[in-house]
Amino acid sequence: MSLGYAEKLSFIEDVGNVGMTEYFDPPYILQDKIERLAVMIQKSKHLVVFTGAGISTSCGIPDFRGPKGIWTLQREGKALPEASLPFHRATPSMTHMALVELEKAGFLKFIISQNIDGLHLRSGIPRKKLAELHGDSFMELCPSCGIEYMRDFEIETIGLKETARRCSKVGCGARLRDTVLDWEDALPPKEMNPAERHCKMADVVLCLGTSLQITPACNLPLKSLKGGGKIVIVNLQKTPKDKKATMLIHGLVDKVIAGVMEFLSLRIPPFIRIDLLQTIFTQALSLDKKYVNWTLTVASVHGNRAPLPFIKSVEVSFSECQNMKATVLHKQPLQLKRRTVKTANPFNVKLKLNFSDGCMCSSAEIKIPVDFQISAHVFKDDKDSILQNLRESAILDPHCGQTAVIEKKVIMVPKSEIMVHAIVTNIVKFDRNCGDLSNGSLKRKFEGFNGIIPSRKRSNGRKPRVLNGK
Repeated sequence: MSLGYAEKLSFIEDVGNVGMTEYFDPPYILQDKIERLAVMIQKSKHLVVFTGAGISTSCGIPDFRGPKGIWTLQREGKALPEASLPFHRATPSMTHMALVELEKAGFLKFIISQNIDGLHLRSGIPRKKLAELHGDSFMELCPSCGIEYMRDFEIETIGLKETARRCSKVGCGARLRDTVLDWEDALPPKEMNPAERHCKMADVVLCLGTSLQITPACNLPLKSLKGGGKIVIVNLQKTPKDKKATMLIHGLVDKVIAGVMEFLSLRIPPFIRIDLLQTIFTQALSLDKKYVNWTLTVASVHGNRAPLPFIKSVEVSFSECQNMKATVLHKQPLQLKRRTVKTANPFNVKLKLNFSDGCMCSSAEIKIPVDFQISAHVFKDDKDSILQNLRESAILDPHCGQTAVIEKKVIMVPKSEIMVHAIVTNIVKFDRNCGDLSNGSLKRKFEGFNGIIPSRKRSNGRKPRVLNGK
């Protein structure tokens, strides 16, 4: 269970207004506003979307300032919501995936996010079209060469601290840092500068699920006004910027965006999550040269010491012709050691990968061919093409557990064969039809996450600045 980044935040007394009243537009008014918003988007030349925690609450990630928000409950002395699944298995919402389609259709030019859940990148938004003002819980940054590393596990620190890993770029090797800001950290120019530039260019800034309370982030949409841009705010609570907006929509973000997509006749693409792992087969002759001592390791693609969070256990079995006992690997690092006579015939090692909570299916199977002849053949096909084919296959035949090998390489000392496997672990489909506009909740065809438990640690009080603009 993830502790959540908010538990790692420095303590401050004043976190701003929390527990504010929520407002819901009547259905006929909501429908009219949705259609007006759709027309604005259709006519826009430079649409910028500014997002807050409200677009992720339907993913099961609690906000901070709503009636059941983390800071609201803390101020009221109430228990925080229990987590049923880990943070790293959260899947993008209908709104996240609709934004992907709006970007592909040419309407959406840039996204500015105050969230640190990494769901915009995971949904498929290009990095160059996204500013993550407060960082990303799943990203590490090399302070020396600037390379970003997107992980499938939550980074263990916040506050731009050094992590346990190093940059893998040849000739660099600098210690990596987390990217999530603590209260006293300034917004990084790398994110802030393009955000400001795009807001100044925008003819429409669409604010989704944010209370627009905390500076300097909340002032970014206002930069569009000087050039004649319009601001639309979709939020259940009132915000300090309401008077600057051309239109206020008090409705659930997913409901509003579903209506917009229906009006524009745009589909909301499914979310297909593909996780990666590597298998490492290492061998060496025994001293008497009669046997081969071999090791099979199932490891993260982010390094042998990195966690492999979506794997709970691995069941290992062998071809029927082999007199070797099956076994189950429970503890990471997942490693199997065996000895085989040098003259043994080729055989297969069968791996049943049992997935952790939050994966749509329970397991997948892969086979590792073993012949003790290290092949000089190395391949590294177009990774993007293989992953796209895997996604298309998952859409046509919607079940998890489909696999593909995307890379194979050989190391001569020690003799090792490394294969990188891609595995479909989640499929989420969305229904664009908003149907009832009573502001009730929209259901996804698969819900893979039910929240985190963030709270706050105590330390020296500092000037407040919100990390996950709500």
